[in-house]
Amino acid sequence: MRRRRTVAALGAVGVIGAIVAAIIVVPRLVTPGTGEPVADGQPAPSAPTDLPTATPTTPLTAAQQLLAGSTDPAACAVTFTGDGISDQPALQTEGGLYADLPLPSADGRVFAGWYTTAQDAAAFTTAQRINESRSVACTDREVTLFASWKTPEENAAENARIPILMYHQFTTSPGGEEGWLRGNYAYIGDFDAHMAYIASDGFYLPTWRELGAFIDGEVFLPNHSVIVTDDDADQTWFDLAAPVVEKYKVMTTSFMITAWRQDAAPNPYVLRRSHTHDMHRAGDNGQGRMVNSSADEIAADLEMSASVLGVKEVVAYPFGHYNDVTKHGVAQAGYEMGRTIEPGYVSIGSDKLALPVQRVNYGMGLDALVGMIG
Repeated sequence: MRRRRTVAALGAVGVIGAIVAAIIVVPRLVTPGTGEPVADGQPAPSAPTDLPTATPTTPLTAAQQLLAGSTDPAACAVTFTGDGISDQPALQTEGGLYADLPLPSADGRVFAGWYTTAQDAAAFTTAQRINESRSVACTDREVTLFASWKTPEENAAENARIPILMYHQFTTSPGGEEGWLRGNYAYIGDFDAHMAYIASDGFYLPTWRELGAFIDGEVFLPNHSVIVTDDDADQTWFDLAAPVVEKYKVMTTSFMITAWRQDAAPNPYVLRRSHTHDMHRAGDNGQGRMVNSSADEIAADLEMSASVLGVKEVVAYPFGHYNDVTKHGVAQAGYEMGRTIEPGYVSIGSDKLALPVQRVNYGMGLDALVGMIG
């Protein structure tokens, strides 16, 4: 009896197991992303491993941000670096001349210029010093300028004497021109030799801003510096001299009488500055109007000149005539400097409203120029 009960119980368990097996549904494996079942006997596929992942981004530098906001394909971001330099990057135009470069200042130090390498900055390499007379050259639309400094003692020890060359008219005749203005006419062959020498001998060409800061003892200028100017903006300047200036890439200043002509600069290497608006005339006593007018009249005339030229900065006195009233009128109009015809060189502490010159007359060849500027 007991055996029959045991067999019956085992049979019941088997029936129950069959029922459970029938009820339990085993899911079939499918290929991820397709829903297709995996074939019998094949290994289960792994999950895809090429899911997108976040890529970390590097923040743009200040120079890159400037470029990103510019639509000019010739834009070049200039970064300024060096001890004590906090000037932010600025956009310049590649292939053009630099514009409005900063002139840093620091207590107890004298700014000695910008250079394209740290090595040139440390060596004060005059031929590699950068200012607004130099063209912008970039790599991948960026360039870095390195600052250098001198001590006030080093600046004084240089004892720099900066010549301002003064030309007037030009002639193609080796024998010169006739008449009482004969001395004013430089032979264009001599002028070509002068500019070739300045360009090839590593001279530094200071801007007027730099010259003013040099006089104040804030900017170092090497003795191997020169400023080239022309008085009157005569037609021979445009026709003969300006092409030579452009050929040798020598920055010059043309002092223009704006009541007489208002021509645009003939090329990027010619700066237009004031020779007054309409004071290049004789006054009642035979002296120029700049010494026969009130300070208010002089200031009004120079304001008119500035409205034409778009800049103040420096004026060349007509006939070289000036006095204290003249200087007051010039300062009242907001000009920093006045250039005379008195012979001499500009040094630290020179009178900014009585800058001397080195006059170039007919017959002065290359040897004469070398004697003037070294």
